[in-house]
Amino acid sequence: MLRRAGHIAAKDLRLSAGGGQGLVQAMLLGLLLIFLFSLSRPTGELVSGQAAAAIFWLASAFGLVLVFNDLFSLEEGQGCRLGLLSSPLPEHSVWLGKGLAGFSLLLLSQAVFLPAAAVFLGQDVKGSWGLLLLALIGVDWGLAALGALLGALAQGQGSRESLFSVILFPLLLPVLLGGIRIFAGVFTGEVASDQGLWTGVIVAFDAVFTAAGAFLFPFLYTGEE
Repeated sequence: MLRRAGHIAAKDLRLSAGGGQGLVQAMLLGLLLIFLFSLSRPTGELVSGQAAAAIFWLASAFGLVLVFNDLFSLEEGQGCRLGLLSSPLPEHSVWLGKGLAGFSLLLLSQAVFLPAAAVFLGQDVKGSWGLLLLALIGVDWGLAALGALLGALAQGQGSRESLFSVILFPLLLPVLLGGIRIFAGVFTGEVASDQGLWTGVIVAFDAVFTAAGAFLFPFLYTGEE
């Protein structure tokens, strides 16, 4: 299954790089959000680490929607989803492949958001880079696992794409709050007293929605009851 998921991820990344618009739209929207929020600070004052972390993860969450809408629309245009469903490829491989592709694209967009936060929001990493990277990977995997699961709801219809956003954002709140809390400490250089608690929340979120995705995705993707 892992090898087949790797083929799906490689195919999606190649198509996204060649003609997909999700990554470009995610980067542009994220940069626009960071720039607009930077205009809200009084002249000569810096954005707090907590606010900067919230802006960063808000940009990432909106980028997530654009990335997964684009990934799932790749098969819809030419009716390729029916080919996937007719093949012996397990649906779990599709979910994992989409998740890995979305995870990679999200990391690429955040590689642009972090320097933008430094430039426009006046932030610097005063804490541990290792903690920042661990938090980034942990939160992003939870985002990708949930995005790959709910992205199956957004196939081919604009109304379903809106439903995707409405369902997604409330479910993302726990992991986003964890990412904001840890990133705020990394930006300010202060170790939060509840850092361990939020790390546990992120790990639990990843475990729950990875298991939920593996179980529920075949039903959502195939439309079976």
